[in-house]
This record gives sequence, structure tokens and C-alpha cells, in this order.
Amino acid sequence: MERVVFVYTTWPTTVEAQQAGRALVERRLAACVNILPGMISHYRWQGAIERAEEAVMIIKTRASLAGEVEAAVKALHSYDVPAILVLPLESVERDYLGWLLAETAPAGK
Repeated sequence: MERVVFVYTTWPTTVEAQQAGRALVERRLAACVNILPGMISHYRWQGAIERAEEAVMIIKTRASLAGEVEAAVKALHSYDVPAILVLPLESVERDYLGWLLAETAPAGK
């Protein structure tokens, strides 16, 4: 049985995250995208400590699609270096797994 993963990423605005999330679901690269607005990040960038408000995105997809999801996020993203972290899942409830696999299958299957 194919495994599924979460792909974690952040976006500079909720609007940008929503546009990208919809595109990922439309392309069947994700069964579901969760967007959590209002995150505050502190990070070092180009030698300076930065603070930003961001939106977290959790992408639910097949492990075999993680590379395509990464490429799509990079293409859709406005950051030079977006956070893209693929997280394996220990277990997934059987019915939810079936739904996720069906929604990420190529169209017509």
C-alpha cells in the first residue's frame, strides 16, 4: 500500500497560500491542504534576524507525489527559499487513507 506524507510549508500571505493550495488540489497533487494563518516567524536571513507573519500550509499527499509537490510549491511561491518539509506519517485511518489515495490518483482512475 502506498504511504502518505504531510508536506509542511509557509507562505507570506493567506491569499498566496489559498491560491497555491487550490492549485495543488486542482492538479490532484494533494487531497487536502490546510492553511493556518497568523503564524509569527523569527529567522536569520542574509545575515539579519527577521520577523514575519506567515501562513502555515500542510499538504496531504502520496509519498510518491512529494517531488512533484515540491516542484509545484517552488513554482508557485514568492520566496527565494521556501520551507518545504516532507513528514512521513506513522499511521493513517483506513477510510481516510482510501479517500486520500483516490483524490490524488490521476484523473479518470
